[in-house]
Amino acid sequence: MPFYGKNARMRWIYISPHLDDAALSAGGVIHEQTQAGTPVEIWTILCGFPSEDQELSPFAQALHYTWGISNTADLVRARRVEDEQACKIVGATPIHFDGYFDCIYRRGKKGNWLYSNIYSTPHEDEADLPARIAESISVRLEPDDQLVCQLGLGSHVDHILVRRAVELLQRPILYYADVPYLFKTPGELAPLTAGMKEKAQTVGEAGLRSWQEAVAAYESQISSLFESGEGMREQIRQYWSEIGGIRLWEPV
Repeated sequence: MPFYGKNARMRWIYISPHLDDAALSAGGVIHEQTQAGTPVEIWTILCGFPSEDQELSPFAQALHYTWGISNTADLVRARRVEDEQACKIVGATPIHFDGYFDCIYRRGKKGNWLYSNIYSTPHEDEADLPARIAESISVRLEPDDQLVCQLGLGSHVDHILVRRAVELLQRPILYYADVPYLFKTPGELAPLTAGMKEKAQTVGEAGLRSWQEAVAAYESQISSLFESGEGMREQIRQYWSEIGGIRLWEPV
């Protein structure tokens, strides 16, 4: 059963590591919540603008080529616009954090590139990153806010680090399954949700359409995440059809 509406907490805050994760994973539920009058904000953490004169690693260059934008600032700006459009579709308010970068841009203490693959163990050089992110989140929170965070399916290093940051806040948290990583590594769901209480969230046909349209707004990312736009719509529909919505998880 849904647990939002007139008796809900003041705001629902969806923590999104990147400029697409929350809408990808929970866009339908966000639509239902905002339609019911619940204030929803999507806080994207790792979407800052790296220095204009910073060179790109070979890994980042390859991704920029795939996305069709070579300049870093132009890419971040374009992705923020995509996110604003997606949030408008589902009725959420986008909040973009400026101080933290996507893993493809981050360097170590000696200037070395930290990651040549997004599916990596967090580097020891940024052991303090979760604490810094937690502080940045904490100063924006109100006492009654409901936090919703990604589980970290797929072992994307940024998803792991942002989840660690949210858990440092020591506040009640709900978790959503990371799409599309859930589709690629479904076997990870059971161990990551062991000991948690499952909460089914109903999404109607209108919510499904809103969800699909919101994901489609991330035009630069579709080819990296799905085989095609039509493939994206079909995978979202299949996921939705399992229970007529999605599941959230609550630690007990």
